[in-house]
Amino acid sequence: MTAPVYPGTFFLTTGIEVLPLYLASRNWLMANEVVERVSRAGEGNMNCVLRVLTSRRTFILKQSRPWVEKYPSVPAPWDRALVEARFYRDVGSERTVAGYLPKLLGFDPEERLLMLEDLGEAQDFTFVYWDVGRQPELAELNRLIDFLIALHTAFRAPDLAADFSNREMRSLNHEHIFALPLRKDNDLDLESITPGLSGLALHLQHDPKYCSEVGSLGDRYMDTSRGICLIHGDYFPGSWLRARQSVYVIDPEFCFYGPPEWDLGVMTAHLYFAGQPQSLIDGLLSRYAGLASVNLGLVFQFAGVEIMRRLIGVAQLPVKFGPQRKAELLQMSQALVLKARAA
Repeated sequence: MTAPVYPGTFFLTTGIEVLPLYLASRNWLMANEVVERVSRAGEGNMNCVLRVLTSRRTFILKQSRPWVEKYPSVPAPWDRALVEARFYRDVGSERTVAGYLPKLLGFDPEERLLMLEDLGEAQDFTFVYWDVGRQPELAELNRLIDFLIALHTAFRAPDLAADFSNREMRSLNHEHIFALPLRKDNDLDLESITPGLSGLALHLQHDPKYCSEVGSLGDRYMDTSRGICLIHGDYFPGSWLRARQSVYVIDPEFCFYGPPEWDLGVMTAHLYFAGQPQSLIDGLLSRYAGLASVNLGLVFQFAGVEIMRRLIGVAQLPVKFGPQRKAELLQMSQALVLKARAA
């Protein structure tokens, strides 16, 4: 998919021939500031994300396109940048929450392009999936929980529901999380990922109670009338950064006014993927529950769904699990979704 399909639209590239003219047209360059280098800033699964080095500073440009950056053949809501910019602007009014986020330096709604603070040398937390000797410190995990406490408690006004419906992105998520993985004719080549994985998927796809419960949870995810607060929407290690000797949170384009249990459930699922003990997970959830209301049963159900979709859906994780470990995790998913978790 290429830019000429959308005439008149400016699309980011790593070339610096046109970018300075664009930045100058938006008054995003300082006096006598010269663009010296442009490079990719991370993988950018959903969006195009570039780091711009100038004669004065560095900053991040992030643009949403009408497709998924990692999978150009997959359409995606073009206006997700509008929601993300609104998130940065609204939460910027709350000092505690804003302290976890890069600053929004500029926004071009026509080109769906955000200019963000560059946090400098940073690393996301996806190393938790394969580097057992370099797991997150408890202080980092507590900080990640504290961000959710601050976000979920500070932004509960019912009028936020209209601004943060984000229905198109939720519909995209709903399809890939709650529906596609359990569809028997989804044409996903799971055997090429892990031999035997398609059989494990079939086991879940032929479990009517499990599929029905996942469907009900999907309905709950889509029902914003039951939402109680603004949530991040994609709270997993790829959205957490180590930078400036602290922990930051990025990529809120999936945010919406919904159930806090979704953020907590997704986080819990990825702590299971990282091999964290149940005692640590329970401790983190207790830390949250001590300051904010939460349905822990729903948290674990959502965690079970997230485990399932990451193993037998499209959005695969960079894990090195064999069929036995994946079978164990899918059994955990089944137990969590069906509320069979051991006390």
